[in-house]
This record gives sequence, C-alpha cells and structure tokens, in this order.
Amino acid sequence: MFSLDGYQAVQKQGGVVRRTDRRVLAVAGADRASWLQGLVTNDIASLADGDSRYAAYLTPQGRMISDMNVVAHGDRLLLDVPAPLAAALLEKLDGLIFSEDAQLTDESGRILVWTVINEELIDVVAQSLPARYKSLPEIDLDTFEVIRIERGVPRFMADMNEDTIPLEAGIEDRAISFTKGCYVGQEVIVRVTTRGGGRVARRLVRWHADDSASVVPMTGSRIFANDPSTPEGPQADPPSLRASKDIGRVTSSAFSPSLNKVVGLGYVHRDFVEPGTNITVVWNDARIQAVVK
Repeated sequence: MFSLDGYQAVQKQGGVVRRTDRRVLAVAGADRASWLQGLVTNDIASLADGDSRYAAYLTPQGRMISDMNVVAHGDRLLLDVPAPLAAALLEKLDGLIFSEDAQLTDESGRILVWTVINEELIDVVAQSLPARYKSLPEIDLDTFEVIRIERGVPRFMADMNEDTIPLEAGIEDRAISFTKGCYVGQEVIVRVTTRGGGRVARRLVRWHADDSASVVPMTGSRIFANDPSTPEGPQADPPSLRASKDIGRVTSSAFSPSLNKVVGLGYVHRDFVEPGTNITVVWNDARIQAVVK
C-alpha cells in the first residue's frame, strides 16, 4: 500500500525497496559468460567481479522475452529477472545449453534483489542488504511504483512486454551494446539502427497531466493527438473522438505527491514523441489533457 510518509522520506534522503517482484537465477560453469554473451543484448563477458549490467533477452525477431540485470558474483553470474517469468526462463535457458560448461539454478529466496533509490535507481543482488544502505528508509513496492513512474523508468510486464522492441522502450543506451558480437535478435536491432536511423513506429514517453486532472487513468487508456470534445450521453466512441487521431496507449500511471499531478508512461506514434507535445488521455467517458515530457 502506498505510504506518503515513506515517499516523503525517500524524497529527502533516498531509500531502499526489496524487489519481491524480481527473482534470481544463477549461471555457473567455465563457459557461463561466453554462453550468456551470445544470448543477451549487452556485453556481459567484460564484467569484473561485483559489476552488474542491464540487458534484454530477445526473440530472433527482436522482441523482448525478458529484461535482466546480470551480476558477476564470484564463480557465477546472477540474473535478476521478473518474478512471474523466472521458472519459464530457467527452463528456456537450460534448454539452450548444449556442449557448454554452464549450469543454471534458481536462487530465489537465497539471494534477494533490492533497489537503492537516490539520484539513480541502483539494483543490488545480494543475500542481504549491504551495510552501507541499511540506514536508508525502506519502502514498499506500491510506493516505489509511484517513484518509478515519476522518473520515467519502464518496468517489464508493465511498460515492456513480449511485443516490445528495446528501441521502442528507449532502453538501448543502458541495455544494448552496439560493439559486442552476435546475440539473438541482433539482426533486427542493427537493421533498425543503421538502415532505419533508429526510427521505430512507436516510442515510450513520459507524460504529465494538467492540474485539472483528478483521476488516474487505467492501463490501456487511449492516447489521442488532440482534444476530443466531451461526448453527449454514454457513448463509448463519439464522432468527435473517432475524428481524432488515436496515437497510443497508457502503460503506467500514478498520482505524484511531489508534482501534485497525475503522471504516467505510454507508447505513442513516433510523430508525437517530442517534449511539449499536447495529448489527451481517454478512458470510458473520462479524459485528461496532458503533455509529453
């Protein structure tokens, strides 16, 4: 449950949240790094002990199967992955081990995931929270979700899913190495970035509603390029709305206490991603005016 006290404490001094929405898989064996290097988007072969790197695991068509933080931890690589996908990922990845010296295990429950909230959101994978962070206030996931949305950080299974190309979500700067060797889905990523100039059909944007908005829109609410007039009567799709340009959908939204307004994330057509673009968010008979940030 959202805690205003916890939220305000984090605004003042930072905080930590235990990521019970994440699980940890481990890869052991002499070939662990070279094997995983050929599967994920980022360069994990160069990780030094204790280092971590954010990456995505893609289909051959460049769509996301999952995101992950990869941590070099002694003689193992730890994979911080979405909790609902952990079992399926373990089975899928295990099926991709052939002659390589690599072994996969599920370390959930023994190794935990924490996010440290300061100027950045730093994920820590460890058996317990490191002592240097224990003095920070701990918040729950609902409170963290508001902070995440405020900062425009996408979450897999909310703002990214199996239909998402990493470039659409804007995570390429931290999730993709453009200098490493081959990985699954690389051909699509290279084709879009080199031949297509990085242009994708849609992009994830952060938006802020105007001060008159009093309701947080539902996930999946439609985003329009202009301001459709309020319909008369209980019409789901009035003529004025049908004449407007439907450009996208809301993926996450929340009320921001510090900004005192509704904020959110959503995918919009690539022609409407510039900061300052006015949009209208519509669900049922409700609508709010917003601006891309």
